[in-house]
Amino acid sequence: MPLSPRASNTALVFVWCGAALFAGSLLFFFYCYFVAFGRPAATDGMAAPLAIDAALFTAFAFHHSVFARPAVKQRIAASMSAPIERSLYTWVASVLFLLVCAAWQAVPGDLYHLRGAAAGVGYAAQGLAVWLTARSSARLDVLDLAGVRPMLARTSPAPPSESSREHVPLVTTGLYGFVRHPLYFSWTLLVFAAPHMTMTRFTFAVLSTAYLAIAIPFEERSLVGVFGAGYREYQRQVRWRMIPGLY
Repeated sequence: MPLSPRASNTALVFVWCGAALFAGSLLFFFYCYFVAFGRPAATDGMAAPLAIDAALFTAFAFHHSVFARPAVKQRIAASMSAPIERSLYTWVASVLFLLVCAAWQAVPGDLYHLRGAAAGVGYAAQGLAVWLTARSSARLDVLDLAGVRPMLARTSPAPPSESSREHVPLVTTGLYGFVRHPLYFSWTLLVFAAPHMTMTRFTFAVLSTAYLAIAIPFEERSLVGVFGAGYREYQRQVRWRMIPGLY
C-alpha cells in the first residue's frame, strides 16, 4: 500500500534520526572506551562490577540476537505500513548500547600498561581496526546497516530493480575474503589492542567479543536462509569466521 507524502516524510525523519542515533552511540562508545574506561576504579571489589557489567551486556545481547532473527523481523515488518523494521531495530539497539556504555561499572586494576614503541604498536593496531571497520561497512552499504536504505528504496523514483532490493548482495571479496565477518575481526582488534588495558576495558573486550563469537553461528544460519547455496560455498572458500587461525 503506497504511503501518503506526509507518512513518507515522517518515516524518512524517523529512519534518518535512527541513523544519527546509531552514529552517536558509536561515538559515545569511543569516548567511554578510550577515556572513561581508562580511569581507575573508585572501589576495590571486583565481584559486584563484574556481575553488573555481565548483566548489562547480556540485556543488550538478548535484544540484539532475538530481534535479528528472520521470523521476528518478518512479524514486526508485517505490522508496519512503512519499511522501518530495520530502523526500529537500530533505534532500540542504539539506545541499549548507549545505556550499556553509560552504566558500565569500573573494574579495579590494570592487566598491563604498555609504553614507548610497544604502545605505538597498540595504537597503530587500533587505528587499523577503525579503518577496517570503515572499509567493511562501506562494502555492505552503511545506510542499509543504519536502517535508512529500505525507506529510501520505498520513496525512490529509481526503477524497482535498483531501488527495492530486499537485502544487500553477498560480498565475498576483499576483506570478506580474509574472514567471513571482518567487522567482528575489526572489533576484536580494537578492544584488545589498547596499550593501557585496564580491567574495565578488558571486561568489556571479553564480554563483547564472546557475544560476537557465540552469535556468529546463529547469524550464519540466517545468512544461509537468505543466500542459500551461495553462502555455503562462501563458507567453504573462506574458512575463518572471525579470527584467522583461531575461529
